[in-house]
Amino acid sequence: MSNPTSSAIARCKASKLYDPIKKHGCHAFVYHPKYDISFYGIEKCHPFDSRKWGRICKQLLEKGYLDEKCILTPMEATKDDLLVVHTKGYLYSLKWSIVLVSILEVPLVLFFPACLINRKVLSRFRLQTGGTILASRVALEIGAAVNIGGGFHHCSASRGGGFCPYADITLSLKFLFINQLISKAMIVDLDAHQGNGHETDFKNDENVYILDMYNSGIYPYDLRSRRAIRKNIQLDFFTEDEEYLALLKNALTEATSEFKPDIVVYNAGTDCLVGDRLGCLSITAEGILKRDEIVFQTFRHASPAVPVVMVTSGGYQSNNAKVIADSLANLIDKGYLPRC
Repeated sequence: MSNPTSSAIARCKASKLYDPIKKHGCHAFVYHPKYDISFYGIEKCHPFDSRKWGRICKQLLEKGYLDEKCILTPMEATKDDLLVVHTKGYLYSLKWSIVLVSILEVPLVLFFPACLINRKVLSRFRLQTGGTILASRVALEIGAAVNIGGGFHHCSASRGGGFCPYADITLSLKFLFINQLISKAMIVDLDAHQGNGHETDFKNDENVYILDMYNSGIYPYDLRSRRAIRKNIQLDFFTEDEEYLALLKNALTEATSEFKPDIVVYNAGTDCLVGDRLGCLSITAEGILKRDEIVFQTFRHASPAVPVVMVTSGGYQSNNAKVIADSLANLIDKGYLPRC
């Protein structure tokens, strides 16, 4: 991505997305009840669990790992916030239902006015985008943070896709760069799908190192954006825990010897879970727990420790919420995330 324009810098400086920190302090978990998407039932036409974010939070609250007063509530990203990265043409294209069908992958969307989709669906994605931007700032302050949402890694500055209408990962890093809070960043993308959105955005940026471990035989088949991946681990269909975790440990060892980031954005998709018909990998729930622990251990035990911000990204089964909640609970138990 090219250097930010003066207008992008001005928009970033004027943004209020960091304001919840000033009002409520830094808390490691960022979430809003309006993350969940409900749109007259047609959200059920997509395999994605559009209510998984609320289920994750509910389970953590019920098990005593979270208290509501310790959850930082984000603000919705405004048009000016989004224009820090996105083109005006792309944002304008979201006013057309035919464009939204291609991004959200729900054909019935075509029969609803775009203004209604904006209010009932896109606003939820903008809220989660604000959450990723906020959580990244929190991670710099306290060492680690989680947006219980976000991870829209198929969206770039000028193109959405794969249920990803806004480039929250790119935005979160651009906000940090423009505010001169970091000089180098790493993206560790462990969603089952290639993160072609942020790869497109940072393809010419030597200050952003991308590690992507994904099933190369499934969507998005984006060979051009793969050129941006510095540590490229392509998985075979139905890869299992032992091989997966060994490849991950080796990749992280090599990546951390090659690059010293100021922050890590961890895209922790769980569509690699066994049984996911879109991810087509065979990682168990225990494997997900170990995977997340390995990532946090690698960077939080580094010398000096590297801040980590985690986003939940993809995952298309009814049990994903429990798997993610259990993994977050484990990270709290191990001391990588604070208990509230």
